[in-house]
Amino acid sequence: MRKSLFALAALLAMTGAAQAQTSVTLYGVIDGSIEYVSRVGTAPANPVASGTTTAPVGPRFDMPRAGGLSASRWGLRGTEDLGGGWSALFNLESGFDWDTGNLTTAPLFNRTSIVGLSSRDYGKLTLGRQYTSMTDGLIGFSPLRFAATYEPGIWWMGVNYRESNVVKYTGQFGGLTAIAHYSFGTAASVQAAGTGQALGAGETPGSMKDNNAWGAALAYNSNGFGAGIAYDEWHPAPSTTPGNTGRERKAGIAMSYTTGPWKVMGGYRYRDSQFNTGATLIRDDYWFAGVNYQATAALGLQLGYYYSNIKQFRQTPTGVTTNPANPQQVAFVADYNLSKRTDVYIATGYAHNGSLINDGQFTAFLFGYPQAPGQKNMVGVTTGIRHIF
Repeated sequence: MRKSLFALAALLAMTGAAQAQTSVTLYGVIDGSIEYVSRVGTAPANPVASGTTTAPVGPRFDMPRAGGLSASRWGLRGTEDLGGGWSALFNLESGFDWDTGNLTTAPLFNRTSIVGLSSRDYGKLTLGRQYTSMTDGLIGFSPLRFAATYEPGIWWMGVNYRESNVVKYTGQFGGLTAIAHYSFGTAASVQAAGTGQALGAGETPGSMKDNNAWGAALAYNSNGFGAGIAYDEWHPAPSTTPGNTGRERKAGIAMSYTTGPWKVMGGYRYRDSQFNTGATLIRDDYWFAGVNYQATAALGLQLGYYYSNIKQFRQTPTGVTTNPANPQQVAFVADYNLSKRTDVYIATGYAHNGSLINDGQFTAFLFGYPQAPGQKNMVGVTTGIRHIF
């Protein structure tokens, strides 16, 4: 009996030691809302072939699958202390449509799937599906905190804002964060399906440039001042003709200043996207500015303005180059915290010369705001509840 008790005590001691060195966390966000949109059309079955919306046209009152402020998700993350300031880490994260429970896109861990090593002194190295350097470096400057519904985040960062087969380094040096990544071949995203680009399936044996991507960013935050600069390059390629790549280049800069309950921010993004023939797919400049105000401990207010100067857009490599009207949008969020984990909100957006969050052919109408033929303005209002676990 004494031996049994001693063995049990030793087992419990070892279990406790293992738990002290290793942690695994289940986490997630569920954000559900009800939305009214003033006037929308019906998206084309093939955005590349036609690119135009059709009737019926009218207001819409429903539940947006993306949620109002955050995309719904769940995930697992963990670390193991290796000693000497080193640790191993992993993160698996899956997005889902809160209103139906369906996966947002395949595969299961469509948002993040990484494993890596982290050092107290030298930074972090991660491998797998993850955000680009540009996304990590600039996302903290978004006026609505990269809100799911009324912030043109995908337009800003590009349809490749998250990539597969990536090796990424992140280093923290006081107030400065340095980030660099390389993708050996990122598969086509759902958002990219309507752009007209010939997109392959990812890594291509014998043709290393096909679908590869790389970028870097620097971000600085100290004493209320923040600044970021980033570059991103991607080479989408058709699977039918390896070695024949397109190219999308983006560069961005942003700044912010925080004092008391106020935070102001603004930024700019350059983009030049080309088909694999060298013809221009889209060339645009994107500007944004915003202000956040923490009115009370529970109530936060966010206001954002977004302007896109679309200089060239071509539907197909042999299509006619156009210079469409420049989209503008204003968005506002009032967010009230019921607790540390639960908040309620109301958000509204007004778009001129386009759809909300610049949704259209270039994003394959994925976000549900197809512009009615001849329409100049669109208004959306959504209210909901978000719980973080």
